Amino acid sequence: MTGLVLKDIRKNYGQVKVLHGIDLTIEEGEFVVFVGPSGCGKSTLLRMIAGLEDITSGEMIIDGQVVNNVPPSKRGIAMVFQSYALYPHMTVYDNMAFGMRIAGESKDEIDRRVKNAADILQLTPYLDRLPKALSGGQRQRVAIGRAICRDPKVFLFDEPLSNLDAALRVATRIEIAKLNESMPDTTMIYVTHDQVEAMTLADRIVVLSAGKIEQVGPPLELYERPANLFVARFIGSPAMNIMPATIASAGNPTTITLKDGTSVRVDIETPAANVGKAASFGVRPEDLSIATGDDFLFEGTLTIVEALGEVTMLYVDGPVEDEPIVVKLPGIVDVKKGEKMRFSADRTKLHLFDATGHTYRK
Repeated sequence: MTGLVLKDIRKNYGQVKVLHGIDLTIEEGEFVVFVGPSGCGKSTLLRMIAGLEDITSGEMIIDGQVVNNVPPSKRGIAMVFQSYALYPHMTVYDNMAFGMRIAGESKDEIDRRVKNAADILQLTPYLDRLPKALSGGQRQRVAIGRAICRDPKVFLFDEPLSNLDAALRVATRIEIAKLNESMPDTTMIYVTHDQVEAMTLADRIVVLSAGKIEQVGPPLELYERPANLFVARFIGSPAMNIMPATIASAGNPTTITLKDGTSVRVDIETPAANVGKAASFGVRPEDLSIATGDDFLFEGTLTIVEALGEVTMLYVDGPVEDEPIVVKLPGIVDVKKGEKMRFSADRTKLHLFDATGHTYRK
């Protein structure tokens, strides 16, 4: 069992600063997912943990040992890349055994580890096949199996499902979840831009932006209590609706005024000193519902209807011009483009952010 501690980790490429002081503790046995937009530094951070990138400053500690200058082969880490990187002329068995043969492991130990990994990943029937005879999902499982055979302290996954089609992504994601359950004492760090992967796999999610950590926490905590506007917009699909507002009265509840003059009561406490100050009001599309009476949150004209079967997506003209409000309703909804509609929401699920973008919700 191995924990990982990052202390003020920084990475520069010449004068370009990529990571700006990352502080993070990953407990032994945790499954932690790094998410963020392209260029935020998540893959760079993963490569630094693996030892494939030098650390400009700060300390990286694995299993109680500072590993800044320890080579990748000595860190007890196995990495699964976006590309399968399998040897095309070798069988599945030989691909999974190759690293152990190079390390000088005994034939019996190699056989035991390969067969154990193949059993975990349901690859036993394919051990004699070449990679060209496998599907994309099976090839990725071979790459994961090769990592398992090394018996590492920490698993690193760098967007391992991004080359797969939608159906294979779902199937392989389930396999990774099963792998995590079968190895409860193994630390796993997973990089992805797909928040569905993050929400379904992670014990904790690390949200990165521009080389900094925005928030760390369990998936539902980030969904229900985003620390700032960036996390609120990034976590959740479709993204949270955000509207500019002004705080009209403070306390709990707080009353805000939207740009079009609509007054909204929010069950969040704000300090009296913030009355009259700018704020941002947020509500998730799935927390909105069609209002049947006079108690509604806002009203607008329906401009687009996307009937998807399991859900219906509505796009409604809102308080901000050219920024439609998105409403996500369960099932099939009988509505027509051009209708004037009213929508309400549970007041406890509304969000309010101050002028700096930080949440008022405790």
